[in-house]
Amino acid sequence: MPVRTAHVAWTGTLEQGSGQVELTSSHLATYEVSFPRRAADDAQGVTSPEELIAAAHAACYAMQLSAMIAQAGATPGSLDVNAAVSLGPDPAGGFAISGIRLTVVGQVDGLDSLEFQKVADAAKASCPVSKALSGTTITLEASLA
Repeated sequence: MPVRTAHVAWTGTLEQGSGQVELTSSHLATYEVSFPRRAADDAQGVTSPEELIAAAHAACYAMQLSAMIAQAGATPGSLDVNAAVSLGPDPAGGFAISGIRLTVVGQVDGLDSLEFQKVADAAKASCPVSKALSGTTITLEASLA
């Protein structure tokens, strides 16, 4: 199986430093990162580890759910998936990812709302990124369009 990579070049202290994260496997982009923007409500065009985790989780979950809908004998038309990753204080000190909220609205032929919810929950549990983040509370809201 493939290995995907990213690289960060960081200079300075946590509070005053900054860096650039490069998607080295795909060579698609380099993004600015900084702790002040990470901890602020307005990121002002700067990404964060939480945003990158949200992107990875949403993409992985969409793929897993699509596969599981087909395994259930239904046809996935479209899936609109959002992931919200929260950063908060860690009671042990510092910060922690305090939760992840997945939201999906699907257009699916062959499943009713109850069946869709069941498949959506199973996809959340079996998505490789969900498994990697199992130490974090992950919630799911699933509905059909």
